[in-house]
Amino acid sequence: MINITLPDGSQRSFEHPVSVAEVAASIGPGLAKAALAGKVDGKLVDASHRIERDARLEIVTDKSPEALDLLRHSTAHLLAQAVQRLYPGTQVTIGPVIEDGFYYDFAYERPFTPEDLPAIEAEMHKIVKEALPVSRSVKSRDEAVAFFKGLGEHYKAEIIQAIPADEELSLYSQGEFTDLCRGPHVPSTDRLRAFKLTKVAGAYWRGDHNNRMLSRIYGTAWANDKDLKAYLTRIEEAEKRDHRRIARQLDLFHLQEEGPGLVFWHPKGWAVWQVVEQYMRKVYRDSGYQEVRCPQILDVSLWKASGHWDNYKDNMFFTESEKRTYAVKPMNCPGHVQVYNAGLHSYRDLPIRYGEFGACHRNEPSGALHGILRVRGFTQDDGHIFCTPDQVEAEVTAFHRQALQVYRDFGFGEPMIKIALRPDSRLGDDATWDRAEEALRSALRAAGVQWEELPGEGAFYGPKIEYHLKDAIGRTWQLGTMQVDFMMPARLGAEYVDEHSQRRHPVMLHRAIVGSLERFIGILIENYAGAFPVWLAPVQAVVLNITDAQAEYVESVRKTLANQGFRVAADLRNEKIGYKIREHTLQKVPYLLVAGDRERDNGHISVRTRSGEDLGSMPVQDFIDRLQAENGPAA
Repeated sequence: MINITLPDGSQRSFEHPVSVAEVAASIGPGLAKAALAGKVDGKLVDASHRIERDARLEIVTDKSPEALDLLRHSTAHLLAQAVQRLYPGTQVTIGPVIEDGFYYDFAYERPFTPEDLPAIEAEMHKIVKEALPVSRSVKSRDEAVAFFKGLGEHYKAEIIQAIPADEELSLYSQGEFTDLCRGPHVPSTDRLRAFKLTKVAGAYWRGDHNNRMLSRIYGTAWANDKDLKAYLTRIEEAEKRDHRRIARQLDLFHLQEEGPGLVFWHPKGWAVWQVVEQYMRKVYRDSGYQEVRCPQILDVSLWKASGHWDNYKDNMFFTESEKRTYAVKPMNCPGHVQVYNAGLHSYRDLPIRYGEFGACHRNEPSGALHGILRVRGFTQDDGHIFCTPDQVEAEVTAFHRQALQVYRDFGFGEPMIKIALRPDSRLGDDATWDRAEEALRSALRAAGVQWEELPGEGAFYGPKIEYHLKDAIGRTWQLGTMQVDFMMPARLGAEYVDEHSQRRHPVMLHRAIVGSLERFIGILIENYAGAFPVWLAPVQAVVLNITDAQAEYVESVRKTLANQGFRVAADLRNEKIGYKIREHTLQKVPYLLVAGDRERDNGHISVRTRSGEDLGSMPVQDFIDRLQAENGPAA
């Protein structure tokens, strides 16, 4: 007798081995129809999987947390089958699930184009209507190689040849299509209903530019049409908010081929940068940080001592002078240790907090670069705290409060908190990592917050708290971090004298609130769709004349506002006032100040907002008071 325990604690007994689908059918026809897969003792398996011993079973439906990945993985196979039907001779390579969707790389005699997608998508819907059963089989490595070579799938055979010879491989088939895959998959193709192909791109085989360029087709899949439509609407809105597009419209910055991953800031973009930097500088001061500045390049010996050489050198830039090799700094931490080491410190001096708007460079792959959200040159609101072990909890909880206030000031809601735990490649022993991870947990407990843990995603020198925030259209961004590091201070010789006159290594806390300023500004651009709140806007107000008779008055108003510290421009062009209002509205300037003869004679300005609201005529000082009240954190 085989006993199956269900999530509610109830049990069902069967005299013979039973499949997940059969268990679902025994519970009811509704569940049998809804079952996509199962979780047997916590392991995700196909609905056809046979259970041969007592086990705990959870039936996976489209409402289960695992459903979306399962549907997307199966839809990737649906895509590959449709492509091979329409374009015989196409070889399939890899087709993983990614965030919100999937992709598949194909080798064909010509690149696929966006014009091919409608036909491919139509063929996918035809296969769905065919309701083809999806079945799993097992082959040895050598059998699988021979099988795919027989199909002319040489890329697939190459993948399999790299797998150990004694490993059994699973293959999934639907109709005439078979692919190597761990699975699981949906029981039949008619379970796949809500999907859309989104774009085509090029991708080198195995990511190596020396290999053949393949065609990568991206798609998305959801449990139902309502969720698919909501996602497509969100993507459409995201495209409208693309920071690169808005940057061109508002003249904020540009990037060019001569400096891949490096940003050319224009005056208005740099104005936004300065608001963010000066705000964060005030946060430094108010939180007891001393601002420092460290060199851009340092001898590689320091990076070897810090551990970066062994764990990070592939992401670093190097230069030489007088037969010495230097690394362009990818991080600020080793430099801050050198500042700390320049003097002898007592336990009474700690904690010591250093902050730097440090420019860093990392050798990111060109394919990973994305506007100013992923760059090679960036500046961090970087800080490091040198403290005793007993001070860690207080410092982390203080940072937590500080970070939440910053996010509120920039218009974000409460963040999601995650702890990234020890990676496979790391410094130190498990006991040190246990201590570091527990220090972060303890601090978050003290702050009264809940968190999620991310195994394997910490930095090589220590675990970290991550702050993830949602923007105006529901996308999540990872911004701030707080990392506890017991290792780098010891590797670089940082010490303090304790109360017993013994030399000890301090704990080093690595912290950033907004992280990369480039990335943060890109997020702000997209969050606000370029319509920044008054305190962040590159131009807070523009003063417009109706005729040349008000030109002198307009310039005097501009100077008055500028002398109060506001970012104001004057538009004295010989254009109709309606044209000028429309143009500056498109530039998303918060306030448009119009001066005609009446305003000039009364010392007033007529105030309009970028949303079109007419606030009427008011004395210049009244507008100054209004602007000052809205200048928020920059006031």
